[in-house]
Amino acid sequence: MTSLLLGARSVDDVPGIVEWFGAMQAQDLNSVLWSLGARLPGRTLPEIVAETEQRQVVRTWPMRGTVHLIPSADAHWMLDLTGVRQLTAVNKRWDYLGLDEKIANRAMEILAAALAAGGGRLPRSECLGALAEGGLDVTGQRGYHLLWYASQRSLTAIAPNSGAEQTFVLLDEWVPTRNRPSREEGLAILARRYFRSHGPATVKDFAGWTTLTLTDSRAGIAAAGLVAVDVDGVEMWADPEALDAGPVTGWWALPGFDEYLLGYKDRSMMATKEQLAKIVPGGNGVFQSTLVHDGRVMATWKRTLGKKAVTVTVLPLADFDLDDARPALEGFAGYLGLPLIVKNP
Repeated sequence: MTSLLLGARSVDDVPGIVEWFGAMQAQDLNSVLWSLGARLPGRTLPEIVAETEQRQVVRTWPMRGTVHLIPSADAHWMLDLTGVRQLTAVNKRWDYLGLDEKIANRAMEILAAALAAGGGRLPRSECLGALAEGGLDVTGQRGYHLLWYASQRSLTAIAPNSGAEQTFVLLDEWVPTRNRPSREEGLAILARRYFRSHGPATVKDFAGWTTLTLTDSRAGIAAAGLVAVDVDGVEMWADPEALDAGPVTGWWALPGFDEYLLGYKDRSMMATKEQLAKIVPGGNGVFQSTLVHDGRVMATWKRTLGKKAVTVTVLPLADFDLDDARPALEGFAGYLGLPLIVKNP
């Protein structure tokens, strides 16, 4: 695989990294912030957060029904192209939750008014409070679904946290400029960004990442100026310039929900089946943080934050000298502004 901006870097800020990837999985905020920090060595967590406040990136649900960090200017067309696919099954979800189109549209009206009155940005709890005051039942999973629906319809998006709480914004107010590619151009943009950041990869990897049909995926690949690569008899695609950057090298301490693993259907190039079973225990979709050496997973790790230090517990999945990996963990501790304690039970 190409470098995934680990080591060889052609961009040096948060908006540039997000645009280079096209989208970075971000349902876990702490995870995506460290995904950015790992690719911006020397930056601290407050510095990374400050860059996300500049409105050039935003979190929303552009594909796979999962929160991603994407360029703000691309949010509308990405939601229209790939995010809209999540709405095809919304009626079944409404039946389960006791909702309907009238209620969902009423929720959007309430949220639009509340956010406008609140300066365009409100904590999640206040958004839910506004829905409840407007006469809507937000108990159980209803409230979160209505917030999701408003974002899926391009009304709102997730902004950086206020303290520990998620905030929502009016997307049109958060986005300073809006890109407006045609559908064909959008497919090519997605393909170019995916294969320069994740390639070599297969058309099925790309279709799985975007939830596009194989027909649309192939159309995007054909228009993106990619090159075909034979990997052990399997046809894969890559951006020619990204190939020149070479593969991932060195030691890296990556969060669980990093594009390094999540961006593929087939992860055999990064880990064995036995290792993957420990990276995703129980196959429940919750990925453990990983220590990676020259593109291969060597261990999982967990961090415990204290007032005076961050303790990292390393659980090896292969034989290696932990001292060799320590600089990667030191980078994480520096990002947090804390001394590092390493444990290896």
